[in-house]
Amino acid sequence: MLILILGVGLFMSIGLKLMPILKLGTGFKLLAGGVRARSGEEQDGEVPPYQALMTALAATVGTGNIAGVATAVFLGGPGALFWMWMTALVGMATKYSEAVLAVNFREVDEDGNHVGGPMYYIKNGMGKKWAWLGTLFALFGAVAGFGIGNGVQSNSIAQVIETNFSIPPLISGFIVMILVGAVLIGGIKRIGSVAGALVPFMALAYILVGLVVLFINADQLGHAFGLIFESAFTGHAAEGGFAGAAVWAAVRFGVARGVFSNEAGLGSAPIAHASAQTKDPVRQGLIAMLGTFIDTIIVCTITGLVIVTSGLWTSGESGAALTSAAFAAALPGAGNYIVAVSLAVFAFTTILGWSLYGERCVEYLFGVKSIVPYRIVWVLAVPLGATVSLDFIWLLADTLNAMMALPNLIAIAVLSPVVFKMTQAYFERHKND
Repeated sequence: MLILILGVGLFMSIGLKLMPILKLGTGFKLLAGGVRARSGEEQDGEVPPYQALMTALAATVGTGNIAGVATAVFLGGPGALFWMWMTALVGMATKYSEAVLAVNFREVDEDGNHVGGPMYYIKNGMGKKWAWLGTLFALFGAVAGFGIGNGVQSNSIAQVIETNFSIPPLISGFIVMILVGAVLIGGIKRIGSVAGALVPFMALAYILVGLVVLFINADQLGHAFGLIFESAFTGHAAEGGFAGAAVWAAVRFGVARGVFSNEAGLGSAPIAHASAQTKDPVRQGLIAMLGTFIDTIIVCTITGLVIVTSGLWTSGESGAALTSAAFAAALPGAGNYIVAVSLAVFAFTTILGWSLYGERCVEYLFGVKSIVPYRIVWVLAVPLGATVSLDFIWLLADTLNAMMALPNLIAIAVLSPVVFKMTQAYFERHKND
């Protein structure tokens, strides 16, 4: 699966002539102008392009950025960070392609909402004989949400709150359940507005605190980068509480946690981008690819560098506990609480973002009448996820992610000529911009 995810990303990057990396600045300019929909485009979607990205980011900036990065370093060594970066660089092309296809092949449902994603671009782009592949994606997506988007997140919130504030997991689970239920009543527009407010504030706060820690650990930065590049290609021997890791482990855990974190190739984010108020699929694609850059190249890198520069990656700790310890080492008495609050807010917004993905999948399978029952089950699953084994949930999430990614990656590869043609036409029209 990891080879397939990287392979399709690399194929799209080459086919797009590295456009996602070269046009990163263009993406940020469009994002700045996409806070509101352009005049006349309000009817072509439910949320402004900015809120569509924030909803997608709400679902991606989660436990993967805090607990997932720490787990990757613990199991694969510092070299896992290098492979996480590689995943993100090719993942930008995948995320761009997903959003272009989602907006281009979206439909309007019986409630008047714009719906899209892999199941729609498979059905409308690849033809009726491939519709079964779209049905498979929707089936996997509806179930996978309970792993990656619900169980993993509520479990991580419960664990980190119990560790830092001694609140039992079941109580945290019920509190999160009530908050999630309150937001979900308002549908995509409520999710978009909550994500648009919470995600940038929390991400900026986490990035700023991370930069303060890196400034404190500045004398270790050169050594940390050396370790990352060296162990990416040579592995890392056992040291302290670190069990040692071969190169394959650095690649495997770096790519797996990178994909889990930025979701490029899973087919989840295009479901949010399909609701954007835009008439131009390429413009939304350029905004969508920023999600992978912000999530992995910025947020995950800060977490990883804080862990490696602290030296605590050899302590035997893993997951959120390792990230908390690394922040606390530089900011005693405050670092662990900052990580706890950040993780709780990131995970909460992920539960909101993924609820949208899951309900769009069940809507595709059973129609709009299935949305409310799905939301009820989704909300009730939150306290359950908070109390079960974390190891089992991570394993379930990775397995379900792989099953979702397969139909989506096939669709991107088959529909790649559509993406290349639309991209070329867009840049020819805007060559003088």
